[in-house]
Amino acid sequence: MRKILKSLSFCAKNMKKPVSAIALAAAAVFAMPASASGFQSVEQNASGLGVSYAGAAAVADNASTVYYNPAGLTGLPGVQISVGLVGALQRYEFDDDGSIGLTGGEGGQAGQWRSLPNAYFSWAATPDLAFGLGVSSPYSLDLEYDRDWLGQGIGTRARITSVNINPAIAYRLSDKVSLGFGLDYQTLKLKTAFAGASDSDSDSDLGWNAGALFTLSPAMRVGVAYRSGMKFRLDASSPTLGAFPGVNQHGRFETPDTFSLSVWQQVSDKWEAMGDISYTRWKSLDDYEHDSWRLAWGAAYTYNERWKSKFGLAYDRSPVRTSDRSVLLPDAHRLWFSLGGQYRFSQYAALDFGYAYQRVKTSRVNETLGGGLRLRGDYDASGHIIGVQYTQGF
Repeated sequence: MRKILKSLSFCAKNMKKPVSAIALAAAAVFAMPASASGFQSVEQNASGLGVSYAGAAAVADNASTVYYNPAGLTGLPGVQISVGLVGALQRYEFDDDGSIGLTGGEGGQAGQWRSLPNAYFSWAATPDLAFGLGVSSPYSLDLEYDRDWLGQGIGTRARITSVNINPAIAYRLSDKVSLGFGLDYQTLKLKTAFAGASDSDSDSDLGWNAGALFTLSPAMRVGVAYRSGMKFRLDASSPTLGAFPGVNQHGRFETPDTFSLSVWQQVSDKWEAMGDISYTRWKSLDDYEHDSWRLAWGAAYTYNERWKSKFGLAYDRSPVRTSDRSVLLPDAHRLWFSLGGQYRFSQYAALDFGYAYQRVKTSRVNETLGGGLRLRGDYDASGHIIGVQYTQGF
């Protein structure tokens, strides 16, 4: 983070050179030894769903910027409340291909619908100082196989739920630069089951997020953001919890930190374009041998003062590989295809809605149960995400 802070400070003093500022912001992100894959959920609002969350750290068009980049709070006038609900389904179907010594079915469709509600508040205390508060669910997973399936000795259920409370503050240094900082109090609960046994445990931890927003012109913004990982202590004596990737022998379960670089541009009176790259440090955690990154691009078209349409594409690179893939987290690389829109009731009230389809790369699992038993096969997977977000200003 020291490299990031030095780069941001330099940019703040040299915003008359916007090209240099962009280059330095990008360098700040990628200088770190290293989004959303694994059990991480990028869907912390529904207003960004229609553009596959492209430009999330630079758009800053409602109070959900508390989560994506708190520096964006300085661009929101008065008081604003934004509430939303996202429903997500990851569909996983196992196809046996050479398992040894195991009997049973293939587990059925293991993915379950997950509900991801969110609520955000922003307040412009002065023209340069703003405060915000967010409640969201950054980590989520719900997987359940048929009880008689081949891999029941490895796992039949994995469920992660989380609640994140995120107060934030932002300050505008100049017409070109805003900085933001937030604290995160997060609770996380993990439930796992295999071979008729199940267990669950929960813990909480404190983390932080920070960002900078560079307004290069009235038609272009660049945002950089960082969100820290957290450490949770779960029941170390539970063999079911210990089977989940990332839980070590001492019951320690960590989440990764994430870096993002986003761009938003008003291309014309009708068109907006946005892009995003995020890097998540999964490799620093137990049981993950790779970091992941996410690329997203989106656009919005304004028909009139009421209606706006959105569409986007994204590529999520998974931190999970065949050598460490578990039936409790059969994650793989995925492509996003998103559509959405916005209806503005007035200058201060808007309803956003969106849908995304995820095409997940066919993935392979090859796990040993001991005694010569082996589970071997492929997963056919896809995802569906829907969401709505209502924003009201005062």
